[in-house]
Amino acid sequence: MNTGSPVTHAQLGELLANLRFGVGPSDLHGSLTGYLCGGGVADSHDWLAALELDPDDDVAAMPQPVLTNLYEQCAAWLDDPEMGFEPLLPPADTALENRADALVEWCRGFLGGLGLAGVSRQHGLSADGAEILKDFGIIAGTRFEYADGEEDETALTEVIEFIRVGVLLLHAELVSTPQAGATLH
Repeated sequence: MNTGSPVTHAQLGELLANLRFGVGPSDLHGSLTGYLCGGGVADSHDWLAALELDPDDDVAAMPQPVLTNLYEQCAAWLDDPEMGFEPLLPPADTALENRADALVEWCRGFLGGLGLAGVSRQHGLSADGAEILKDFGIIAGTRFEYADGEEDETALTEVIEFIRVGVLLLHAELVSTPQAGATLH
């Protein structure tokens, strides 16, 4: 696995704009994360098709190392015992409003990716898992309002941490645990 240096929000955004993909970097990363978190099966070459994203033939024929690295990094981060996963958002020096909007997009993408993997609230999630999924839905439908820069910054940091931990908990529940009826030897 060649995960190299992490794909940045700006790097992915530039590639997606050049390819005229019609999806933003946070939305795409959220979709990929949700799909993998929900147990979706793909690899670094066919994950766009698994997400039902259909690039035109010219794009599909060209190797895109940024997209390959994004898949490999996301898969590795979800399985990282050090819990290094982070949602792909603009850097901290970006305006608060832009980072908050990107987080909303990320959550929308995540929920869509989970759906494509076949996960819903009726999926047999634990009470905690169902609550996390419900909270992600609330965040995905939120339009943030801003009043106090420092307080808003702290609140956004807390929401991002909630998302980060929530994803890892959902991943552990949906992918890392044996399926019902499975036998452990």
